[in-house]
Amino acid sequence: MLRFIKHNMTSMENISIYPIISLLIFTIFFALVIWYVIKMNRNHVNEMSDLPLFDNEITLSNEDK
Repeated sequence: MLRFIKHNMTSMENISIYPIISLLIFTIFFALVIWYVIKMNRNHVNEMSDLPLFDNEITLSNEDK
């Protein structure tokens, strides 16, 4: 199977640009995610992290009634 893929890849011109493009896409995406996480509102992060805990408390308080 690899033999057929390798043959097709070697016959293409300028094939070396694809790994570079892939690396650039990954690097840009990773940088944007890091930037988004750094710029996130800390109150929003704390609120979202406490949701599972509050959901459990609300369920327990509803079951007691």
